[in-house]
Amino acid sequence: MVSLPNQIVGDAYTSTHGWQLVEALADLRDRMPGSEGERAGADLVAEQFEEIGLDNVSSTEFQIPGWERNSASVTVDDYDLFKRSHEVVALPGTPAETTSAELIDMGHALPEDFEDVDLDGKIVMASSLTPDDYGRWVHRGEKYSYAIEAGAAGFIFVNHIEGCLPPTGSIGDRNGPGAIPAVGVSKEVGDRIKRFCRDNTTEATIAVDCQNTEATSRNIEATVGPDTEEEVLFTAHVDAHDVGDGANDNGVGCALVTEVGRLLKQIEDDLETRVRLVTFGAEETGLYGAYYWTHTHDLDQVKCVLNMDGAGYSRNLSIHTHGFDAIGEAFEEVSEEFGVPIDVESGIRPHSDHWPFVQRGIPGAQGRTTAEDSGRGWGHTHGDTLDKLDIRDLREISTLLTAGVLKLSETSREIERVDDVEIRDATEEQRFDVGMKATGSWPWGDEVRVWPWDDA
Repeated sequence: MVSLPNQIVGDAYTSTHGWQLVEALADLRDRMPGSEGERAGADLVAEQFEEIGLDNVSSTEFQIPGWERNSASVTVDDYDLFKRSHEVVALPGTPAETTSAELIDMGHALPEDFEDVDLDGKIVMASSLTPDDYGRWVHRGEKYSYAIEAGAAGFIFVNHIEGCLPPTGSIGDRNGPGAIPAVGVSKEVGDRIKRFCRDNTTEATIAVDCQNTEATSRNIEATVGPDTEEEVLFTAHVDAHDVGDGANDNGVGCALVTEVGRLLKQIEDDLETRVRLVTFGAEETGLYGAYYWTHTHDLDQVKCVLNMDGAGYSRNLSIHTHGFDAIGEAFEEVSEEFGVPIDVESGIRPHSDHWPFVQRGIPGAQGRTTAEDSGRGWGHTHGDTLDKLDIRDLREISTLLTAGVLKLSETSREIERVDDVEIRDATEEQRFDVGMKATGSWPWGDEVRVWPWDDA
């Protein structure tokens, strides 16, 4: 069993390399999938890989449905309440459209809330919150799909976090825009609309101006360690929603990938299996980079995947193993060696770049940091900015992850694959199949996802 040398720990705890990358990524205009900013962010990662001295640095382009923001508004009873100080944001993938209709507040917009409700031609308002006791997270796209299925003409997504922060997040189809216009509004705006709806039938108008175009995104990758048939993948995504800096989601993830690569380069002789560092593009609009990678590489060479997404708001590391216990055991050993808590969870998390691997039975985990609040917190809002982060958290997480990846590379540490049926059954057990089938992202059976590069 190989442990992380003390000099590497000391390097990690005094390093500024990762923090400088987070700053550079946050200071770009934006990193929306397919944008110039996303390309610039990918270039920054590639430059870091080269400076570190990693091997086989490469950039691979692929096609995605692009989307560009212009303007959006919500008018209630012929009065635009929100021009003065509260911004309304269009959700990526929405069509450019204006619709007027009666407004219906669907609260948490859980699947059962849509049963036996007449929403034909209505505008649906839905909270971003899923109650903690519901047992699983109900994704924004799932709520949007239920509204469409029930005949709604428009969708208003309301943040449950205070701070005048309208939420964003993709609702587009994998090959183009969604069926009805969709916007995000802050909790405060949502509360005001609810007051208007309290006693009377309320008419609302959603107006969205945007562009749905073809675009390209890129994956950046490099390797470190011996030339082995198997590889450990350590990944993150470089794109981010354009309403904030994308500092936490997912600038920190990119910094962790480059920083772990930098530290591993110094102990390359201790690695028993090659480690591939990857930053995927276009995660926020459909996991396009990760799906492209899995469709164009030999997956038999992948020993396991550790994907970082949402790891910047604390130093409390959490590893979600999807039932691949050997990954969790590696991090439990790290926790014991360093004397710090690492939360290991076995549940399914089908909403980030590990998922295209896990759904095929390839061992994969998501790393993130835990916070007390429900939902995304600052994520997907104007509040995802650099000032919310702390370099000390980045240093500690980098240390723990480097130690964990080093353990995952041990040839004696077997991490068994499973049949994808086992993943399907676990996904159904935890009721994620309900939302995935509603959004057309269920990867088994008749609803299997089709990609433009399937024949690549």
